[in-house]
Amino acid sequence: MNAEALKNSDYSAKDIAVLGDLEAVRKRPGMYIGNVGIRGLHHLLWEVVDNSVDEALAGFCDFIKVTIHSDGSVSVEDNGRGIPVDLHETGKPALEIVMTKLHAGGKFGNKIYKVAGGLHGVGVSVVNALSEWLEVWVKRDGKVYYQRYERGEPKTELKIVGESNETGTTIRFKPDEEIFEVVDFNYEIISQRLKELAYLCKGLRILLVDERSGVSEEYRFEDGIVGLIKSLNKNKKVFHEPIYIESSKNGVLIEVALQFTDSEIENILAFANNIRNPDGGTHVIGFRSGLTRAINEYGRKNIKKFEPIAGAEIREGLTAVISVKVSNPQFEGQTKGKLTNTEVKTAVESAVYTGLLEWLEKNPKDAENIINRLLVIKRAREAARRAKELVKRREEVSITLPGKLADCSSKNVEERELFIVEGESAGGSAKQARDRRFQAILPIRGKIINVEKAGMIKILKNEEIKAIISAIGAGIDKNFDISKVRYRRIIIMSDADVDGLHIRTLLLAFFYRHMRPLIEAGMLYIAQPPLYGVKKGGKIYYAYSDSELSRLLEKLGNAEVQRYKGLGEMNPQQLWETTMDPQRRVMFQVKIEDAKKADELFRILMGEDVESRKNFIIAHSKEVKNLDV
Repeated sequence: MNAEALKNSDYSAKDIAVLGDLEAVRKRPGMYIGNVGIRGLHHLLWEVVDNSVDEALAGFCDFIKVTIHSDGSVSVEDNGRGIPVDLHETGKPALEIVMTKLHAGGKFGNKIYKVAGGLHGVGVSVVNALSEWLEVWVKRDGKVYYQRYERGEPKTELKIVGESNETGTTIRFKPDEEIFEVVDFNYEIISQRLKELAYLCKGLRILLVDERSGVSEEYRFEDGIVGLIKSLNKNKKVFHEPIYIESSKNGVLIEVALQFTDSEIENILAFANNIRNPDGGTHVIGFRSGLTRAINEYGRKNIKKFEPIAGAEIREGLTAVISVKVSNPQFEGQTKGKLTNTEVKTAVESAVYTGLLEWLEKNPKDAENIINRLLVIKRAREAARRAKELVKRREEVSITLPGKLADCSSKNVEERELFIVEGESAGGSAKQARDRRFQAILPIRGKIINVEKAGMIKILKNEEIKAIISAIGAGIDKNFDISKVRYRRIIIMSDADVDGLHIRTLLLAFFYRHMRPLIEAGMLYIAQPPLYGVKKGGKIYYAYSDSELSRLLEKLGNAEVQRYKGLGEMNPQQLWETTMDPQRRVMFQVKIEDAKKADELFRILMGEDVESRKNFIIAHSKEVKNLDV
């Protein structure tokens, strides 16, 4: 922590500007946090954490502690300067103004925070408004100050509750069950975000404690985003050490790390003032442009028989982290999903072009390997495009569709759904069970091709893949057009055994890599057939998990239990009642995070890296409870 800067800092009530109040936050929370589901819940925490990180960026904080408490609340503690507590010009303590007024904070000018993520001044006040209760402790001027709020309103006066030679702020809040659909914080989501922040802020120490499980983790990374690149690529084959570019242009601080891998997926993480920008923005546009220019310029000058390489071909298998610090960042919306500053594009493009070209010239052997691989990708894509044209031909598609696809009669895409069913037998039962008006059935034989090891030409020649592509009707990869999808829901329905889970993973990997917009649009689902049928007194009850079975048996007493290992063990009526009837079925919507994790696991278990597979099996062998032999 910068002690001298702390001593000389003049951060007081006069630095808090007021532009509005909390009107309508509780009525329309989605305007401020995106939604009231799991994402919105965690967005509350990010708002508080980001304020502590802003203190670290300003040089006044080097430790942050996040605690998930057993009562459902969460707290964030830092050793920054502490929120001002002196009287504001409105006559109220500055702390209370910050907690209860929208657009109130010390970030509207460049005096207190040169760089910050939370610039709208609505973050912590929105957290307060959407919490059942919130408590704040501030260590400042040798004292400890405390105040409590309930649903945004102060319930106590600001008071002194102790003395301390330290400085900092602790905020503890409990999300309001009247607002949120779910109020349970997810440890993995929080852990991933805090780890990202530690990578983005070299030397910042972040401690995460979960009182519910007793688990705790501490993050501190001295190698910054280079370490993040290594972590992202730990299960991939890489072709060189991470390339690191650091620059300052036009008032924009730029850090970029990148590495080429054997993956087919472009993985770019973008951050502005440590805020993750999932929708990209001007820094990503600038990065892509600078990358394409540098690769092509080096290739033209140094590689024999070089052919210009398109940006999409260059980025295949690329992992990159882009982190920019901007004094006045502009985002689309309060959730900060996309950066829009036009000056950032020019600055990043120039930095990446200059830095990457310099690296390529200093590392000619690595440069040649990278560009030769990119030329192979270019030629493979050209071959794949020709193969895709063959798939599009109706005469080839017609060989597959009649025997495979039992289509539905409805012309309304919004109600149409396609079940991809494992096995001809289960497919036959599903065809009998379905509602023919809006449910289509596509049986697939056995396991589809391993997309981890197969090239695009082999993938497109696989009959099962061709049938899936043809049935969905929107193409694949860069040619995928979501407006042409023939169904609103694509539902994977496989057996609840090892083979069924394997087939599900193969399909998830295929959709993630080649039809990702389906997942991003929330159109991919996994059917959840029951694991058990319980017969008692002429009636049959269904259990979808071991715990549900235990509760059912406790309620019913002695009963006959049947374990369903395959969909074919249920008759059409049972399949309809348990798995296909929209009024009673259980389905999981596949999120992009779920598909990404499945893809990473698939790479470990099905890829060429034997050592990673061995280590994974050893590490998780004790977790196996049911193994079909």
